[in-house]
Amino acid sequence: MTADALDLSLQRLRADGAGESVLAAFARRFAQLQDPEAGLLPGDALEPVADVPALEELDVGDDPTAILDRLAVIKLNGGLGTSMGLHGPKSLIEVKPGHTFLDVIARQVLALRTRHAARLPLVHLDSFSTRARTLEALPAALAVPGIPPDFLQSREPKLRADTLAPVDWPADPELQWCPPGHGDLYVSLHASGMLATLLGTGIDWAFVSNSDNLGAEVDARVPAWADAHGVPFVMEVVRGTAADRKGGHIARRDGRLILRETAQAPPGDASFTDVDRWRFYNTNNLWVDLRALQQLLKKDPAGPALPLIVNRKTVDPRDASSPSVLQLETAMGAAIGAIEGARAVLVPRTRFAPVKTTDDLLLIRSDAYALDDDGHVSPAFDGPPPVVALDPKYYKTLADLERRFPDGAPSLRAAHSLTVHGDVTFGASVQIVGDGSVTGPAIVPDGCIIEP
Repeated sequence: MTADALDLSLQRLRADGAGESVLAAFARRFAQLQDPEAGLLPGDALEPVADVPALEELDVGDDPTAILDRLAVIKLNGGLGTSMGLHGPKSLIEVKPGHTFLDVIARQVLALRTRHAARLPLVHLDSFSTRARTLEALPAALAVPGIPPDFLQSREPKLRADTLAPVDWPADPELQWCPPGHGDLYVSLHASGMLATLLGTGIDWAFVSNSDNLGAEVDARVPAWADAHGVPFVMEVVRGTAADRKGGHIARRDGRLILRETAQAPPGDASFTDVDRWRFYNTNNLWVDLRALQQLLKKDPAGPALPLIVNRKTVDPRDASSPSVLQLETAMGAAIGAIEGARAVLVPRTRFAPVKTTDDLLLIRSDAYALDDDGHVSPAFDGPPPVVALDPKYYKTLADLERRFPDGAPSLRAAHSLTVHGDVTFGASVQIVGDGSVTGPAIVPDGCIIEP
């Protein structure tokens, strides 16, 4: 039955136009699923990482910026902002008045090109859902001759939880498909032809990061160090805090670095939240030697052997009564355990400021972060960033947020935290000082100062 289920999925993938590398990667994930412990990494099987080199300590040579003309910037851009109630590319959300994530990223890349006379192509890893609107929004100035502006993430069938066969859902056939996680990056680079294009135009390094992390700017010191020392893959990590308990941390297994994601902690395994034991957390800012990746793909078309992540959902995520399905995923950062010689580098917290919720969005929209002409987003506060906690019943979606902050974000640069319980609408020019808290229903008047 299992072999029949795999054959049915492979047939569906071939009918969808999937190439051999995509088929091989799916077949590997399906084989991993047969292990009853598939996708689990118990803490007692791992060892903590005591130390990693810091960015400031790297031996980068006399001119690290010389590598910029051999570097491409790849942004993960497959997300639709569904967690904020949207159905378009998350990268097109405004983070500052008149400036989307995409606008800020473009400004960062163009400023570096001008300063260092480098090509520095910006390439997006799009999904079928984000491609058209993203390409329409890209500034013409970003174009680099001979290098397309994007490539597509592959997709795979959702599997019935009871039979592992590809699910059928005639009510909406698109819901039969899912992305295979961002670990698909490596195979999609090859299958799309983008890897060959980049290498053929003299681009042999890539900086990969999430489009919602505006702290992920190009820093030439990392690839210059890696290139000089034969390091084929670098993951940027930050020192763990309580806020990172839902992210992924690095550890050692059998002497090798690995990445463990939240979904890979077995039920009841409380070790994942121990940020003193697991000191270093993945930023998803990655540096990849494209020559080394090409050689790896020649040996194994399925790409780096990444651990499986099993995502359990219903075929229609809005209908809890629809059939239960499994989505077989991998994380691109897990390549740290699959690429020989991969390393981690400790970076400042300013390089890791992802926007995953409306809490994060309100903070970056506020005066706690400043945006300059080069697209650099810098903190305007001293110490750790303010912690924003908005009542999810009233602030979960972007529309909810903007309805209750009609005049924009309050001043947060002097805040330690802002906690909102209940339905509260904020007026213009509100300031939060120290630990601010408001309980609704309430209307905060214009110019109000909220402090302990």
